[in-house]
Amino acid sequence: MYLDRPPRVIETRVFANMPEKFRRKGVRTAWADANRGQPADCFLEGPAFDSNGDLYLVDIPFGRIFRVSPAGAWTLVAEYEGWPNGLKIHRDGRILIADYMHGLMQLEPRNGTVSPVLTSRNSESFKGCNDLYIAAGGDIYFTDQGQTGLHDPTGRVYRLTPDGRLDCLLSNAPSPNGLVLDARESVLFVAMTRDNGVWRAPLMRDGGVAKVGRFCALFGTSGPDGLAMDEAGRLIVAHASLGHVFVFAPDGECVARIKSCAGRTCTNVAFGGPERRQLYITESETGSVLVADLDIPGIALPR
Repeated sequence: MYLDRPPRVIETRVFANMPEKFRRKGVRTAWADANRGQPADCFLEGPAFDSNGDLYLVDIPFGRIFRVSPAGAWTLVAEYEGWPNGLKIHRDGRILIADYMHGLMQLEPRNGTVSPVLTSRNSESFKGCNDLYIAAGGDIYFTDQGQTGLHDPTGRVYRLTPDGRLDCLLSNAPSPNGLVLDARESVLFVAMTRDNGVWRAPLMRDGGVAKVGRFCALFGTSGPDGLAMDEAGRLIVAHASLGHVFVFAPDGECVARIKSCAGRTCTNVAFGGPERRQLYITESETGSVLVADLDIPGIALPR
């Protein structure tokens, strides 16, 4: 994972914990039974900041979407019959959701209404959508993970264009999860959780991908989850069982590790805070949001 220098260690602190009044202790759900093997009083994912500096989060097993203020106050924005997994906020203000049960959904934050955007491909339901990324031109990249893994490498990665065309970029993916484009939007990075690696997929002029390879490899009982990228091309990788977020240089060398001060299930990340100089991390084992200060030499942040 590194060549000459061990990765720099960056500490975290708790920004906010899910309030007790929102936790549903001892309540079984079909999602938690299949994906956790035990009840979960919450499972946080999909961090994204709006233009006001408020942080949106999803709670997968209970179909809830929360908004957390810069002061750490929690508001329940929506609760519906679904399993929201990834969430991103479009430049036009739309809040888009990768829903494990339904497909791509859209949230109206003023009244909490959740409505479908895309629920099937050629009349076939998705396996279980996981995360999404919105390109500068409005293309929506999203992963369809379901229960795929090394035993069944049939997960998919899609691109939905603004005019409604749906392209399947990958169809042989073992548990595709978080995804992000590089600064030029010429390369797509996809976390393959059960492969315990991140794949690098060059985007070709004809709209497809070619010479897809493994950008970096990790280890653990789970694997890489949510992704982000800084302005220098460093890839930020949340790992769902090692209690860390890893920072990889453009050549794939691990240059920093951001250590959880809470549990070991770091599921996703988002840049936020003043001038976006901090990294916020959903730690789903404890229902916490962690924050790390990244204004240090060697880490270039998005503008």
